[in-house]
Amino acid sequence: MTISVSRLRPLVAALCVLLMSTPSLMAANPAADQIRGSVTNLPLPRYVSMKASKGNVRRGPSLTHRIDWVFTRRDMPLEITAEYGHWRRVRDRDGVGGWVHYALLSGTRTVLIEEDMLTVRAQPNETAPVSAAFELGVVARLGSCSQNWCRISAGGYRGWAPKVKLWGVTPDELRD
Repeated sequence: MTISVSRLRPLVAALCVLLMSTPSLMAANPAADQIRGSVTNLPLPRYVSMKASKGNVRRGPSLTHRIDWVFTRRDMPLEITAEYGHWRRVRDRDGVGGWVHYALLSGTRTVLIEEDMLTVRAQPNETAPVSAAFELGVVARLGSCSQNWCRISAGGYRGWAPKVKLWGVTPDELRD
């Protein structure tokens, strides 16, 4: 079987477009390696929080799918890993998750404290005075973040915490 060059050109062009649009193959261009949600065009994965105090987590993106979990903690940080219509696939700190209706989620950023009695400081450095201590599992509101520190607040207390001791913020994330 012989295929002419003129018939291969459209196939080669289509293959080139496909390869150029595949984020993992475009590592040289940092903007191109950002995966975006098909519904919101926001980055994936990304962090959000539970708006509701109770939210069903389903096996698939519709009301007909079985409920696998029920999240019962308002403001809990979650990571969105996929989008489908009005549904978002989320996971919690333990990797547990499924599909949640977008109305149950908030763009307000929160984090989970990942160290028992985490001391937060008045300034983003180890020698600054301690302003509070948060227990393991406390949900705190996320403020600004530098390269290694994030400003957090919970229960009327606030301060700077090392980013590596928080779940709900990426290591390279900077926030004003």
